[in-house]
Amino acid sequence: MSRTNGIKIEIQKLTFSYSDSREPVLKNVNLQIHANEITVLFGPGMGGKSTLLRLLNRLSDLVEGNRMEGRILLDGQDIYAPGLDVIELRRRVGMVFAVPIPLPDTVWGNVAYGPKLMGIRKKSQLDEIVEKSLRAAAFWEESEDRLNEPAAALSGGQKQRLCLARTLALKPEVILLDNPTSGLDPLSTAKVEDTLQRMKRDYTIVLVPHSVQQAARAADRAAFLLNGELVEVGSADQIFTRPRNQRTEAYITGRFG
Repeated sequence: MSRTNGIKIEIQKLTFSYSDSREPVLKNVNLQIHANEITVLFGPGMGGKSTLLRLLNRLSDLVEGNRMEGRILLDGQDIYAPGLDVIELRRRVGMVFAVPIPLPDTVWGNVAYGPKLMGIRKKSQLDEIVEKSLRAAAFWEESEDRLNEPAAALSGGQKQRLCLARTLALKPEVILLDNPTSGLDPLSTAKVEDTLQRMKRDYTIVLVPHSVQQAARAADRAAFLLNGELVEVGSADQIFTRPRNQRTEAYITGRFG
């Protein structure tokens, strides 16, 4: 994994429309996502944030008839190029959703599921992957005595970190998080945010936050999207304290949205 802050993902002149939409959901978006940083995509609802997130690992492919122009490059390679291995792309670019849905299995079984699908069968090797992934998700100390318990018995915040560990077990390079703390209490939210700050040393993280406040807390770099347009992008300090665009300032200060 890269530990430099070079460009990990580059979005070039991206315009995207759903099959049932007349108007583009994203309009000529150009954005660079740096390695080993947390890039936050923020803005009011229906602005294209979650759509952009799903385009980064081609979840948009699951619906026929969508229309896309432009390119998305991962380490310089077009992820929509003909013949690209989409399964391998989704391993490299993992996704964590707003509502954590553990598998109907134990804590251990949830984290070991992906590596098993990849052909790993040795119990000692799976044990090592499970522990390493749970540690990276800041959930090992709370789960090491509960590995054989059903994941359904965990709290909401614990389930979210379990789902994060399940993603990490596949050794991704990029982690996409769509509103991962929207249903969590403040303490669980803080634990997830702290976990992301530690993880960025080893991963590139793209986050759609649940609030402007979370965006400001979490971001190294922030991109403000409004009605499918990328209005402004910059460092978190610049965006949240010295926004250059009046629309960015109006949204941050609560005058709309």
